[in-house]
Amino acid sequence: MPRTQRNDNFIDKSFTVMADLILKVLPTNKQAKEAFAYYRDGMSAQADGEYAEALENYEEALKLEEDSNDRSYILYNMGLIYASNGDMDKALDYYNEAIDLNPKMPQALNNVAVIYHYQGEKAKEAGQDEKAEFLFDKAAEFWKQAIRIAPNNYMEAQNWLKITGRSEMDVYF
Repeated sequence: MPRTQRNDNFIDKSFTVMADLILKVLPTNKQAKEAFAYYRDGMSAQADGEYAEALENYEEALKLEEDSNDRSYILYNMGLIYASNGDMDKALDYYNEAIDLNPKMPQALNNVAVIYHYQGEKAKEAGQDEKAEFLFDKAAEFWKQAIRIAPNNYMEAQNWLKITGRSEMDVYF
């Protein structure tokens, strides 16, 4: 039974009803509708912490989805799961795939920067200053891209860029 048929709370049921109405109204083909159903079930499973089930649904959605923008969001969500499970290399792979398909996705750019910054902090703690600086510079590049797209977001990143001298502009917005 599809996850959306098992929803037992009001919000999930409401979301499912709205999503089904949208699917009926939109002039899309059967394959696109099926891809969306898998994506929707993946989001529901992910929200419930059922990551294996979410990944299975996202994989099925990727097999069917042809729109590169929609594919980028599926890949982004897969990156979120791997990051939350501590697999940063795999998360980076999925985020970078999402960015390749949709370079204007600030949340993916931000998440890549966060991972590089975290890795930079770990390298610094380990006394690997050169590696840390390299990773901080990579984080800065991704944050600058995210901030250019969404200038009112990522204030902590903007402050970090300014404090560390990695900012090329004083004001982003």
